Parts: sequence; C-alpha cells; structure tokens
Amino acid sequence: MSSAGLPSGDAPSWPSLYEPGLELLRIPHNDPVQPGGKYLSHPIDVFRFILYWNLIFYTPIFLFCGLYAFFNLTFPPTRHAKSARRDASDEGAYPLARLPYSPRSPQASAPLLRPPKPKPNEGRSRTTFALLVFFTFIALSIAGAALGSAILGFILAGLYKLAKFNMSTWIPFLWSVISVLIGLLSMWPSSIDII
Repeated sequence: MSSAGLPSGDAPSWPSLYEPGLELLRIPHNDPVQPGGKYLSHPIDVFRFILYWNLIFYTPIFLFCGLYAFFNLTFPPTRHAKSARRDASDEGAYPLARLPYSPRSPQASAPLLRPPKPKPNEGRSRTTFALLVFFTFIALSIAGAALGSAILGFILAGLYKLAKFNMSTWIPFLWSVISVLIGLLSMWPSSIDII
C-alpha cells in the first residue's frame, strides 16, 4: 500500500473469484499461494471486497422489506364489515357494551369546549410517510453494509496479517454471506413491527 492509503497496483480486480478447488483439494505439500489463485494483502482491499459483496447481498433484502412496508402503508389491508360487526349472540359476552346514556346539558359542556389541537404533520399523506419508511430502509441497508464491512474487513485483515496467512478472494465473499445472514437475524424482529 502506498503512503497515501490507496491500494497498490498488485490488488486483484473485484470479484476475482477463482476455482475453489485450488485451495481445498491437494493441500499437503503445496505452497500457501497457489498458481491461478487471487489473494488480498492490503486492509483497504479487504474492506473494498467485503463492501461490494455486502452491498450486493444486503441491499436487495432491505429493498424488498422496504417495498413491502411501502405498499403496506400506502394501501393498508381493509377490514371486512362482517368481522367488524358484533352478532346479536355476542351481547352477553360484552356486558358493558350498552351503558345508559346521559346527555349533559349544553350549559354544562360549553366551558369544556376547546379548539382542537392541530395534529403534528397533519398535511402529510400516507404515501409521504410510506416513502419516508422506504428511504429509511434503503439508507439503513447502505449504512449497515458500510459499517459491517469496515468492522469485519479490518478485523479480518488484521487477523490474517497477524497470522501471516494469505487471504483468498473467496474469504470476503464467505464472510459477507455470514454477515448478511446475521444481519437478517437481527433485522427481522424490528422490521416486522414496521411492516
């Protein structure tokens, strides 16, 4: 790596995936760097590879959840009139449903009248709110991919450099899949409340 922090010219181009059998088959008595294999040696390259894979795997999942939330908020499911009404046979199940009505006199209720308070964001439509939710999902997918890539990429680069291992270009791919699966496990309970 040059002193400016930019990757040197020996970094493979992304994705540079090659036949995994080079690394997995015929391991004994072979060099750690196989001919035909592509390896990452700089932390910024590891970060870049993991970021690209995270964006490819993360964004479609968040895009699907965001679109689902958008359509669910824009066009909410309708209730059927049949399920909203109570049958006459259910009156015994709700004893407080029919309380006696006692209207107040107009003089007693006049001082209690206040002008209605304006609701916050009263002019905001359902579609505007749904778009805000959709763009929040997209922004969180990009931010999650970038943050996860930075943490995972630099930790992996440090571990491989400390152990003096050569990092194959398959390692960022595999760790991105693992990272996205863990992200799905943590995303599901919170996004299901929004959807």
